[in-house]
Amino acid sequence: MGLIRAFQGAVGTVMADQWKEYFTCDSLSNDVLVAKGEFKTKKRKFFGNNNRASEDIITNGSIIAVNEGQVALIVADGKIVEFCAEPGAFRWDESTEPSMLAGEFFSGMIDSFKRMGHRFTFGGDTGAQQRVYYVNVKEIFDNRFGTQTPMPYDDPYYKTALYIRYFGQYSFKITDPIVFFSNVAGNVEDTYTRENLRAACTDEFQTALDTALALCSAEGFKFSQLPMKQRELARFMNDTLDEEWQNRRGMQIVSVALNKVTPDENSRKRIEEFDTNVMHSDSAAMTGGLAYAQMQAMQKAADNSAGAMTGFMGFGMAREAMGGANTQATLLQNAEKIAAEKKADGALTACKNCGKPLSRDARFCSECGAKNEPEAEDGWICACGNAAQGKFCSECGARRPESAICSNCGKPLRAGAKFCAECGAKID
Repeated sequence: MGLIRAFQGAVGTVMADQWKEYFTCDSLSNDVLVAKGEFKTKKRKFFGNNNRASEDIITNGSIIAVNEGQVALIVADGKIVEFCAEPGAFRWDESTEPSMLAGEFFSGMIDSFKRMGHRFTFGGDTGAQQRVYYVNVKEIFDNRFGTQTPMPYDDPYYKTALYIRYFGQYSFKITDPIVFFSNVAGNVEDTYTRENLRAACTDEFQTALDTALALCSAEGFKFSQLPMKQRELARFMNDTLDEEWQNRRGMQIVSVALNKVTPDENSRKRIEEFDTNVMHSDSAAMTGGLAYAQMQAMQKAADNSAGAMTGFMGFGMAREAMGGANTQATLLQNAEKIAAEKKADGALTACKNCGKPLSRDARFCSECGAKNEPEAEDGWICACGNAAQGKFCSECGARRPESAICSNCGKPLRAGAKFCAECGAKID
């Protein structure tokens, strides 16, 4: 018993000239995963309807139509005997073996059919009950999820467990209709919807999502970065659900989108405190914060209910208690000094031609265009230009040449140099 592709020009003739029924499923919505095929009969010109046809028996020569995004399963006595994953019109022939029209995308269905189906031989007897089921193999969107209570997330940036709520949606796809029908949907009377599936899989999905979030933490993702990691989440989810969904249910997660991730009130306070401390670890930011605080204190002193003079007296006493070092002028001087020090720290050396400070990674002077020759203190210059120390270059891994110091002036030499850049002595 198998399916044979019907030529496009012959489909109408076959339906009109013979006592036949045909099965079809016009469309499967985003909510319907499996639907029983719609049974129809064709009228003959002189004899009326085919009243002898039964929707639970597929007559030899009947037409089975398959649309895009569908897979048709032929089921006899509760067992899959044939399937078709290719769109088109097909004729049912009881004298042939199953054609197993899997197409390229569902090549794995053949193995599933051999393992879970029932293969009829030539001239096999017709089953007592035969049905056509259509499986929706399009991507199923808009499956929403969310947490009722905050869940712990070990944030690698804040180095603590934050309690977060997250909401979003995911999409999935039925990748093996035979496994899905055999293990999940079964011989439904009408349709099997995603609502039926959600009741069975919600706990599994939530457990897998918690595991995926733990893997995101191990990968170094901040909680605020999770909405941007849809591909990573989908990959982690499929790795986690490999046994439960892919092997046992023939399903696969396509995408997971976290629309909103929010910490609870206590976690939010810890985040704000941490960010404030990080900001003030920068000397310039700390100096600016102190200047702003002093300005506010002066404004409040001027608005003192006992009079501005009383307020400024208190302000002066507080300033003296701090040693008088935190005046606004002093704070601005400190900020300028810190900025100058940071600028000086970023310079490796001065240009030998014009004396302009050069940054560590500069190869040429921006003032005069002279080439920057970095000097290594107690080290050597690698062929890649890196000022290195030790036996190997930290930039490219090259081994230190045995003769890396000029014998005439003692200047470190670039690997492969023929003359010393300092004194011009020839390198033997």
